[in-house]
Amino acid sequence: MSDAVGPGDLVLCVNAAPNHATGRPAPLQAGETYRVIGVMEFACPCGRSDALLDIGVDFAWCQTRFRLLPKPKAQAMQRRTWAPREKETTR
Repeated sequence: MSDAVGPGDLVLCVNAAPNHATGRPAPLQAGETYRVIGVMEFACPCGRSDALLDIGVDFAWCQTRFRLLPKPKAQAMQRRTWAPREKETTR
């Protein structure tokens, strides 16, 4: 996943279990989205991932806790064009 995730991407937290390296409770909330600040190409001590994600909460988190959210697709908006109305002349 590390090659698909980059700074500025949105990720969904799917695992808010305690930190598996220290055992401390994680300040993350399952089901919340976070913006990735940076991707550190460093193998996680758990051995399940090849990168750690910096999301601005504590230091870095194993990427297995997150799922990449799809980027919103740009949609073309139709603009309304206003044409002058033709006036009927009555005599």
